[in-house]
Amino acid sequence: MERKTAADFDPELLILFDAYVHGIVDRRGFLDRATRFAAGGVTAAMLLDMLNPKFAEAQQVAKDDARIEAEYLEYDSPKGSGKVRGYLVRPAGATGRLPGVLVVHENRGLNPHIEDIARRMALENFLAFAPDALTPLGGYPAAGEDEARALFAKLDQAKTREDMVAAAAFLKARPECTGRVGVVGFCYGGSIANMLATRIPELGAAVPFYGGQPGAEDAAKIKAPLLIHYAGVDERVNAGWPAYKTALEAAGVPYTMHLYEGTQHGFNNDTTPRYDKAAAALAWQRTIDFFKTHLRK
Repeated sequence: MERKTAADFDPELLILFDAYVHGIVDRRGFLDRATRFAAGGVTAAMLLDMLNPKFAEAQQVAKDDARIEAEYLEYDSPKGSGKVRGYLVRPAGATGRLPGVLVVHENRGLNPHIEDIARRMALENFLAFAPDALTPLGGYPAAGEDEARALFAKLDQAKTREDMVAAAAFLKARPECTGRVGVVGFCYGGSIANMLATRIPELGAAVPFYGGQPGAEDAAKIKAPLLIHYAGVDERVNAGWPAYKTALEAAGVPYTMHLYEGTQHGFNNDTTPRYDKAAAALAWQRTIDFFKTHLRK
């Protein structure tokens, strides 16, 4: 069956789905309100299934790909959850140390899509590490996205932020790493990328994809160069950009912002219909070029 795209859905349904993904409405609320978009034998539950991720269909780099070496391991987070699990990936047969890239997931934990992103990053000759914020609640659940989303709402976000700061320190200290570290994050992970830039003065580069922005006082602490990606149709997140832009410019923070016209929040995620192939490819290449420029000094 041909994969659905954002163009196959009513824009208001996509906005409703975004609200569901981010916990603004629950599953029952989505189904009740999505009923008016159901037609031609398609139910609200079927619409939700169409919009939810299809990990197997989108995987670009297999877990057993001979070009990479990957492992799950734990790191210490004394100010956060104590012990946190993550996914470390390097190019197979790499000689010498590599720059590190922290890969931060959306608000569902370390799902198969983000693991795939980490593998893609490793193939660009970086040491990639993807922590799982859901570790204290058992990690990304076997039941999948709906359960992961529900679990995520139960996290102590103050501890989770410390877990992410500790993840960056862990990656930087790895013997395979040059000590030069950047971060890329998506949605929730985009907000974490912004947060880490405010917390880690020595961060080499930060690339938030459609992430929430820190306040002006915190933005003034940023030293790392930023590459910021926003979707064109994302009123919820984009509303925070003008104030963030003002704060970055007032503090003299080097940044580049790209707005991808006509795209939806989550356009880089190729497991969902909101994926935009052209925009995702362009944003990814810009991201890789940015990391090569700032992390391979």
